[in-house]
Amino acid sequence: MDKLRQYLYSHLNVLFFSIFIPLFTIASVIFMIKLATFTAVIQLNPAEMGKLYLFVLPELLFYTLPLAFIVAGTLTLYRLSNDNEMVVVFSLGISPTFLLRVLAKPALLLTFVLFVDYLVVTPYIKSISKNFIQQKQAEAKFNLTASEFGHNFGDWMLFINKSNDNARAYGDVVLFNKNLNEEILLVADKAELLNQQGNLQLKLSEGEGYTYNADTFKRMQYETLMINDVVERDETPYSDTISYWTSTFDQEYRQRLLTTNALLSLFPSLSLFLIVAMGVVHARHQKRWIYLWLFLSIIVFYTGSMLLHKPLHFWAIPIFSIFWLAITYGFYRRLVGSRF
Repeated sequence: MDKLRQYLYSHLNVLFFSIFIPLFTIASVIFMIKLATFTAVIQLNPAEMGKLYLFVLPELLFYTLPLAFIVAGTLTLYRLSNDNEMVVVFSLGISPTFLLRVLAKPALLLTFVLFVDYLVVTPYIKSISKNFIQQKQAEAKFNLTASEFGHNFGDWMLFINKSNDNARAYGDVVLFNKNLNEEILLVADKAELLNQQGNLQLKLSEGEGYTYNADTFKRMQYETLMINDVVERDETPYSDTISYWTSTFDQEYRQRLLTTNALLSLFPSLSLFLIVAMGVVHARHQKRWIYLWLFLSIIVFYTGSMLLHKPLHFWAIPIFSIFWLAITYGFYRRLVGSRF
């Protein structure tokens, strides 16, 4: 039994990775295309692009792992059936329930990994990803360049005559600030834009400043002067997993996501009967449209998982799970259990 179990696992592993890697690659390429749209609005260096890719990695794994397992499990049994190895297995008195037990272990492990992924990892990653993008978008508003038009820098009007955009260094800079009591004018030979964790600072070097009102006029010289402006960001708070899922903010979306992802996480475990029913065939007497049935099964399950929350809410999880188990067990009994 152990040798047979290891033999099945070896075939399953080969097919799983041969299916998972292309699926994961396609999903990654789609994300990279989406990532290219960000570069039209914000500036990203290779390290920041890699950081955004790591942020989306848990979500990519969540949607590709169960698909790869279902397809690999079915094709493993189907290939062994076409090679008449399943006939030999059943001739030795081994029942199809042995196949269910063999597949149950990786299926349950995968379900556990998917639950941890969407319940714990994904909320945290989405929060820091959203904050990172908002920070980059806020910084993009301060891509200062030399032009005949001024820039708003906090309460200041900023005029730049020379600029080095790559180094964020500027020359012949003029700043103007007007309030109710007086007007302030600053000029500098050099300026540099600094970002200290969301606090933008304009560092002025070698310049002069003037303040004047109806009664007085003052002049000063300076070697270094710092002008601060805090980048406005609407940060997404994150404290812990329970607080995230029980938060009243955008509650309907989170409840729908919780229901849908719970069903998708259960997909490998709920489809064990379906895998055996589609994969085990008699090569001589049974010719099944296995790829068509695989495609239809995945479409039906994913569609049901996404649409049933609205009418059933959280009851969609037990109701659809029992329905899927009943349907797939009926196929299993009819196609495999009563024959082998």
